[in-house]
Amino acid sequence: MEYTKLFSTYNLKGLDLKNRFLMAPMTRSRSDEPGDIPNDLMAEYYSQRTSAGIIISEATQISLQGKGYARTPGIYTKEQILGWKKTTSVVHAKGSKMFLQLWHVGRVSSSKVNGLQPVAPSDLIAKDTSVYIFDGAPNGDATFVPVEQPREMTLSDIQQTIKDFSEGAKNAIEAGFDGVEIHGANGYLIDQFLRSNSNVRTDDYGGSTENRIRFLLEITEAVVAAVGKDKVGVRLSPFIKFKDMDDPQILDTIMLAAKRLNDLDIAYLHLSEADWGDAPEIPEDFRKELRKTFSNTIIATGNKTPDAGEQLLENNLVDIVGFGRNFLTNPDYPNRVLTGAALNGISDNHTLFGGGDKRGYTDYPFLEEEEQS
Repeated sequence: MEYTKLFSTYNLKGLDLKNRFLMAPMTRSRSDEPGDIPNDLMAEYYSQRTSAGIIISEATQISLQGKGYARTPGIYTKEQILGWKKTTSVVHAKGSKMFLQLWHVGRVSSSKVNGLQPVAPSDLIAKDTSVYIFDGAPNGDATFVPVEQPREMTLSDIQQTIKDFSEGAKNAIEAGFDGVEIHGANGYLIDQFLRSNSNVRTDDYGGSTENRIRFLLEITEAVVAAVGKDKVGVRLSPFIKFKDMDDPQILDTIMLAAKRLNDLDIAYLHLSEADWGDAPEIPEDFRKELRKTFSNTIIATGNKTPDAGEQLLENNLVDIVGFGRNFLTNPDYPNRVLTGAALNGISDNHTLFGGGDKRGYTDYPFLEEEEQS
């Protein structure tokens, strides 16, 4: 296959992309401590992967309360803003675009990570769910600990969190990002509000489908007001159930949310799709309905092959295709697709989440380096 669509240019609300490869957000836990500050090593990592037309940063917490995993970066202090500028400057110098993913984990956290009790729409613990810390384990491995009982968010908590998303968006633009992606997927705070099994509130933020999407919409409205609708995307995960998120109503909820987000005219919707071997496929009927419901850019990410991505583009079901692990191990992934070259595999699973140096992070070879060795 020639991958004509994948290698075609694309205009994302005025942002010219050189191809339709998106580097997906992947948590790598390399920020400097104390302070969760992005650093030179992270800038090198992203700089290496600018063969992507657009990069979405790893999930980035909007507050200390929103942090769920050790050494993940933030976007709420001056030091974090300055740290991220190192990344955006080199990414832009190499001809790619970059959005920052705004993140609040909600109940997927532990006081062992941030010193705070988790918060959530309701005081329901996420069963069989863990987060990680670094406590001196062998090989520098992350140590997984179970999440803790959350407290139910007050209306004041909700309003503060909306403000934190808005401030995080403004900080991201100050740091040089081309836009922001609101993380409403994968069992984190916004997703917890969307789902009837994790949100049993009886006020304006729970109960009916309209009420359960209110938090997402108010955050999106605040972020749009802060940075402009053309700089805002939203990530959703209609078919992902891990972190105790199995809700039989979620597809109807997601489609209603998509309709309301379409009314806000945001830049894109990003579908986080299951990425394990026997994961469920998203039905084509769902993709067609989403295309009718949401008129702007649609992105799909989740264990896609180039062939599958090209087919989705050809069928006009999506506009951009995200790739995760293949960009992690192959900084020049589009070039390898173009030439049919072999792909690097993961060198060491111990380095996926954390590590203090380049091993398993910035030392994956480019194609030219392999040919010269």
